[in-house]
Amino acid sequence: MTAKLLTNTVAAPGFLGLNTQESSVSLESGFATIAENCVIDKFGRVGARKGWLPKHSTLAALGTADVKSIGQLITEDGTAYTVAAGNNKLFKLVGSTLSELTYGGGGVAPTISDSHWQMCSLNNILYLYQSGHDPLIFDPTVSAVTYRRVSEKSGYVATVQSSACAISAYGRIWSAATATDKSLIQFSDLLLGYVLSTGSSGTLDLTQIWPAGPDEITALAAHNGFLIVFGKRQILIYSNPQDPAAMSLQDAITGVGCIARDSVVNTGTDVIFLSDTGVRSLMRVIQEKSAPMRDLSSNIRDDLVGTISGSVAANIKAVYSEKEAFYLLSFSDSSLTYCFDMRTMLQNGAARTTSWGLSPKSFCYTQDKELLMGFAGYIGYHVGYLDNTSTYNMKYFTNYFDFSAPTAIKILKKVGVVIVGGEGYSMSLSIGYDFTDNFTYRSFSIPAGVPSEYGVAEYGIAEFTPSSLNSLSVNVGGQGKVIQLGLETVVNTNAISIQKLDIYVKTGKTA
Repeated sequence: MTAKLLTNTVAAPGFLGLNTQESSVSLESGFATIAENCVIDKFGRVGARKGWLPKHSTLAALGTADVKSIGQLITEDGTAYTVAAGNNKLFKLVGSTLSELTYGGGGVAPTISDSHWQMCSLNNILYLYQSGHDPLIFDPTVSAVTYRRVSEKSGYVATVQSSACAISAYGRIWSAATATDKSLIQFSDLLLGYVLSTGSSGTLDLTQIWPAGPDEITALAAHNGFLIVFGKRQILIYSNPQDPAAMSLQDAITGVGCIARDSVVNTGTDVIFLSDTGVRSLMRVIQEKSAPMRDLSSNIRDDLVGTISGSVAANIKAVYSEKEAFYLLSFSDSSLTYCFDMRTMLQNGAARTTSWGLSPKSFCYTQDKELLMGFAGYIGYHVGYLDNTSTYNMKYFTNYFDFSAPTAIKILKKVGVVIVGGEGYSMSLSIGYDFTDNFTYRSFSIPAGVPSEYGVAEYGIAEFTPSSLNSLSVNVGGQGKVIQLGLETVVNTNAISIQKLDIYVKTGKTA
């Protein structure tokens, strides 16, 4: 008797994102064991990430140095200034022109030994803070081509801290953690970030406030009318920061903190940050006293913790793109970025996650919803399907399938693949059996055609031209109790997404 042909359909491959934490044989078919250079689009399909292009030509003053920080200042008249740091210098980007900002303070120029500035704006001035450095300002109302120390600003009062972190919130500049006092917060007068000892300015000493013993401030954030102070192992939440004289400790969270200043991102409805055990979401419910947290990275926890252990905190950068609905966390020491899709959380509270073989050295999400990225010698912007002029590999691997018959041998006959886009691409289908890494490969090509106009985050089936949606069949062979499939291609200019997989097997004897 001829064995019955069985099928297993994955309608939206990878739509649950990466899961390297659970046993692959028990994973739902929507999970991926590998999802490199991928995103999850709004229709739940795994597809190629976008690449980047330079915003400007090369500049000798920057050379090939990494752009380690980028900030934006929007003045009252709506003028936007993009300021970046690299090669221990400051730069201004206007349109497609990058120019160096020179020191304009009139005295001896400050010594700059690194470019990990945290930038924040208040009242038409951009403030720059970095551990062990004189805080700086870019004040285009005085000069649009120079920078100065905060202490050289006309009207400056008191002594500004050489803080490691700073934010602009509730009409003030808040800075914290000097080289000698990592529990001290300094806040400016209202609307005057350079006035630090008169008016309603002041300091807040947390030395005796940490509930779980001594800690050090790593980052600051503002959310829902609260000031959030991150330590390495605990978090303090202060109410009423609008009136520092009446500010009080509202809540404290122990056992978890933030290990990287530039991992902290305010999404508008949440604050996301990196702890030593993964990416956390701080969801504040005003009506409740508690501040529950979700672990967005629980499906890749061990992999992420391993990446953290090999990274310098200052080199960890993050950004939230409202347009793309993702949180990017870049580890430049490991040439790796994790992409956390923020549209919908999974049942366990994790975000759908993919990995990128691209590691920007800095980020900035602009008022015009443009995602800027810092690279060696360039400020880039997130667009297209090339990394500047270079192609990149997209790779997706399924979980293992046993067709609900774990002891029966499955003889793989063919695989049906529905691909969106990728016109003219050559793809490789990997077939693995019984948890081994000894894969067999089949190559197939996507027919060339005129690409339709769609982006990974924008398209739906009704918008495709006939050439954009291809249903392909690949004849394969081999057998095993469980089967794993992988798809890989070189991304070169055209978007591509995987719509569906159909796996056809016949069952053999029971092993």
